[in-house]
Amino acid sequence: MELETISPYHGYLRMKKKFPTVWCAGCGIGAVMSAIIRAVHELGISKNNIVLVSGIGCSSRMPIYVDFNTLHTTHGRAIAFGTGIKMVRPDMKVIVVSGDGDGMAIGGNHFIHAARRNIDISMVLINNYIYGMTGGQVSPTTPLKSFAYTAPYGSIDPPFDAVKLASGAGASYVARSTNYHAVQTSKYIKRAIERKGFSMVEVISQCPVLYGRLNKFRSPVEMLKWQREHAVTMKKWDKMNEEERTGKFPIGEFIDDDSRAEYTDAYAEMSHKAREEVRNAKNA
Repeated sequence: MELETISPYHGYLRMKKKFPTVWCAGCGIGAVMSAIIRAVHELGISKNNIVLVSGIGCSSRMPIYVDFNTLHTTHGRAIAFGTGIKMVRPDMKVIVVSGDGDGMAIGGNHFIHAARRNIDISMVLINNYIYGMTGGQVSPTTPLKSFAYTAPYGSIDPPFDAVKLASGAGASYVARSTNYHAVQTSKYIKRAIERKGFSMVEVISQCPVLYGRLNKFRSPVEMLKWQREHAVTMKKWDKMNEEERTGKFPIGEFIDDDSRAEYTDAYAEMSHKAREEVRNAKNA
């Protein structure tokens, strides 16, 4: 029996690859991969019309397993590669998957300028608050006073807020969810893919082996419970005072703006004008 007859989602996986995946037991990255697949399936987009691009890190192993057009690129450069693809093939849906280290540190400059240009790329930022693949170093989103192997006494670096960064840089669509809120995550990724322009969905994820152990979480389930207890809807967040917000974070849709021109459309218009001027000059 073909696996697709059991579940339509199996058709989006490269089943000849080694399963179970490379990710640790309890890791949240597989749940995000499932959310992406569900979003694509519900949109009815052919997997041949999607390019999934990643850089380096735990989350960046995702292109191994999904049966889209895929690129597993260099550290921090996923958006740069995605930009190249989108410029050559603006008809393709480009999805960039990145971790908090890959996307916010070495890839941070590409991130803000892709948002500034408003190029039609959907970025899924999997934020587990730590560098996972390279051994548990502090990342740009590690919460203050949290522990990592490079912060044995607690991190003193103020963390980036990816939502504020994307919003301030000019992204057309910005949302945040958690792995606990699985249905919501898939819904936001779906909307990000639909939105023309740069979109970013941050997913707060669990890394039980490194971040979890170092910060006294006893299990992946406990980390999911933490997400449930500390994530607050935007409606509730707006009614809370600063003291009530301490230790919590808002989830929901923060930006949904289709008023800005998309970059490849603007580039095509500019190219058309340039060709017209050359043609008119030759005929003068």
